[in-house]
Amino acid sequence: MDRKKARKKATELVSQMTLEEKASQLRYDAPAIKRLGIPAYNWWNEALHGVARAGQATIFPQAIGLGATFDTELLGQIADTIATEGRAKYNAYSQEEDRDIYKGLTFWSPNVNIFRDPRWGRGHETYGEDPYLTKELGVSFVKGLQGDGKVMKAAACAKHFAVHSGPEAIRHEFDAIATPKDMEETYLPAFEALTREADVEGFMGAYNRTNGEPCCGSPSLQKILRGDWGFQGYFVSDCWAIKDFHEHHMVTSTPAESAALALNNGCDLNCGNTYLHILKAYEKGLISEDTITESAIRLFTTRYLLGLFEETEYDKIPYSEVESPAHLALSQKAAEESFVLLKNNGILPLNKEKIKTVGIVGPNADSRKALVGNYHGTASRYCTIQEGIQDYLGDDVRVLASVGCDLFRDRTEHLAFTQDRLAEAKIVAENSDIVILCVGLDETLEGEEGDTGNSYASGDKETLQLPQVQLDLMEAMAESGKPVVLCLMAGSDIDLSYAAEHFDAVLQLWYPGSEGGKAAAQVLFGEVSPSGKLPVTFYESLEELPDFTDYSMKGRTYRYMERKAQFPFGYGLTYSNVAVDKAGVKTCGQKVNVEVEVRNNGAYDTEDVVQIYVKNIDSKNAIPNPMLAGFQRIFLKAGECRKIEIPIWEKAFTVVDEMGKRMEEGKKFEIYAGCSQPDEKSKELTGIMPVKIIWEK
Repeated sequence: MDRKKARKKATELVSQMTLEEKASQLRYDAPAIKRLGIPAYNWWNEALHGVARAGQATIFPQAIGLGATFDTELLGQIADTIATEGRAKYNAYSQEEDRDIYKGLTFWSPNVNIFRDPRWGRGHETYGEDPYLTKELGVSFVKGLQGDGKVMKAAACAKHFAVHSGPEAIRHEFDAIATPKDMEETYLPAFEALTREADVEGFMGAYNRTNGEPCCGSPSLQKILRGDWGFQGYFVSDCWAIKDFHEHHMVTSTPAESAALALNNGCDLNCGNTYLHILKAYEKGLISEDTITESAIRLFTTRYLLGLFEETEYDKIPYSEVESPAHLALSQKAAEESFVLLKNNGILPLNKEKIKTVGIVGPNADSRKALVGNYHGTASRYCTIQEGIQDYLGDDVRVLASVGCDLFRDRTEHLAFTQDRLAEAKIVAENSDIVILCVGLDETLEGEEGDTGNSYASGDKETLQLPQVQLDLMEAMAESGKPVVLCLMAGSDIDLSYAAEHFDAVLQLWYPGSEGGKAAAQVLFGEVSPSGKLPVTFYESLEELPDFTDYSMKGRTYRYMERKAQFPFGYGLTYSNVAVDKAGVKTCGQKVNVEVEVRNNGAYDTEDVVQIYVKNIDSKNAIPNPMLAGFQRIFLKAGECRKIEIPIWEKAFTVVDEMGKRMEEGKKFEIYAGCSQPDEKSKELTGIMPVKIIWEK
């Protein structure tokens, strides 16, 4: 069904409602209108990396891990799988007349905010720090989720519009000040692409103000969204954000005024309860009935587009699709692609034929919480890293295990002395041929305000260091004299300087989903070569970054940083040695492609990610460092050479001036093609420099 037809049906339906009925439908928990045959509907549903909070569902790697795959096709498949499971659950729940929260088809995902600062606790919900990578993965996710059937399979929602990336503790009163240049260059491109390229059905506003205006009631942001970009879907507030207008932002004085400010500025749906005051605002002349009607029409247009009032091709999706073997296999594949190998002195892949005893140590080794990130569903079975390795090795190799320490507390048993598991970890190391050390965080230490146990920082990080108990454990393992492979499970930049110096290999696992342990075993023992790339910069320290509350991009992320990274954006090793041999530019009308010849010079079959970076060397308005403008995941057998063509993002050949105007300026560009960024640190770590082309437009 096209939007015009759906809107016509919605208009006819809404015209039969009283003012009170129309107003009632602008809440996330919209009640039934029995006389018109309209069932209740709850708009609040989550699907960041699998259907979330609605019972059993496939849990994929957390979004930051999906970002590390640099795999648009995979993101589309995952989103399609989420929509399938969402439909299967919706069909079954509807039969039971269960129309509760988290059981609908309007999913409030993906989160395409830019992960501009490693302290932000919710950064692992994003695809990383780069606008182009975020846009490409976000577009694929939205298209996969919404499908291309006669009706929409599920409705995606771009969040949090627009400038939002911490701090969590002050988000309800915070004003994010961003220059017009930073808005156009960094904060808006992914949102624009989800609208123009993927026709995303929903948008969610952020809690904070942006440049003085609360995001859920911002005329400036609405002008960009509905005016400049032509967005026609529904707009929802973040949850309880509208009450912040009068309670924290102090831009209004009463709930009725807040409801009016939001509704008059395009916020159709209230996640929260401030829209209970709509009728009071109407009585005071703050809102017109036409405005209420328009929002109701937009919301019912979405419901018609989803086919919720007719029989559809998706009604027969059976409940057996939930956590099907194929979906679990896709989750495992995604985890395998997401792992980033940061260091390897040759110890990996491990050969089980040459090992008698493996020691698995660390608070995240047997942790389910470290598999799932946040905004997750419930798996029927979880495979931790420890279990995955045990299952893989079977009876052939002895496995010893010790938690080593708590995640952050100074003891694991309440009545014990401090560091009560450290001796056990040392004993395990002493009795093992090799130690696999699993450290990191989980959603209790980094996440959303109110959702974490980390109340002192409201889910944000105050440091790039791991908790002290884990640092002590790392030191003890380094002193054991045994080979150590460090597996880090975290959703953001952690200082790995000690690990890089003292351990034989360092592997970043993120929060890898319910099949994470199986995937880890496959990669550690060489059944699969690691191929993920960092979607964020790992910095040497926080000192080089501006203040957390400073939303200027100067000095932040790989595009603007002035110092060397500890581990750069776009970096990640494989078990082989893939390099771009040759590269050339091909133009076709306005389109610019890079033709590359890629060779696997190593002994292992592997996937890798060919990356294209562009730097404008002719304009004073150019981004200071080369920026990602194209990428493609490629599989190469050992010794294989292939030619591929990668299109370049057209915006890479434009610049943005201080007023936020995007334009073509300058004719001369450096174009780089390789399996990493063209920065000095990547060259040091990989020993390879991308091929450089000087190109004049």
